[in-house]
Amino acid sequence: MNEDDEKKGRAAARPAVREPQHIPLAFRAFHDQYAGAYQRYAELHLGDVRLAERVVHLVFLSLLTGWHRLMEEANPAASAWAHLKEAVDEVLLRLGRTSAMAETAVFQRVVRVVLEGARDEFAAMESHVGLYPAIARLPARQFDVVVLHYVLDHTTAQTADIMGITEATVRSHRLHARQRIAQDLGLELGPDHDEE
Repeated sequence: MNEDDEKKGRAAARPAVREPQHIPLAFRAFHDQYAGAYQRYAELHLGDVRLAERVVHLVFLSLLTGWHRLMEEANPAASAWAHLKEAVDEVLLRLGRTSAMAETAVFQRVVRVVLEGARDEFAAMESHVGLYPAIARLPARQFDVVVLHYVLDHTTAQTADIMGITEATVRSHRLHARQRIAQDLGLELGPDHDEE
């Protein structure tokens, strides 16, 4: 990321809210439960650790400011997740960029394979290059499930919790996403089995 992009990113992630004086205990628990996943998701799309930290921090400040309203909603986790996604999309829009997911996901996968000593890193990179553009073309919820489950290694239960949906919905989105990706890449889909 060059200096101009960094300045635009800081400008795009400027706080629109002030930090309240009192932080409810429930908010602290919510933050502790979701901050790590939000950070990894933002970093995956923004391709920049510091910018992702800033965006996630501002998302949590915004959630804290509207905490009582959020707690009155039918599904606070789903609303918070939507807020994070909107914030990441807004920063990308202001920077005039698309998601860095393909590049960062390939890099993460290569690092994992290299550290495990399982395969040559170049072969690992080649095998995933076509996959990530196919993932990026998925509908939003299928995309999120695939990214959280396969790329960021969250379990079905964790993915459901982060997105504020049921485990059955996660499994359904995962199955439909696999079918779509297989069709997109012209592959035969293997037998359906739950990875967990």
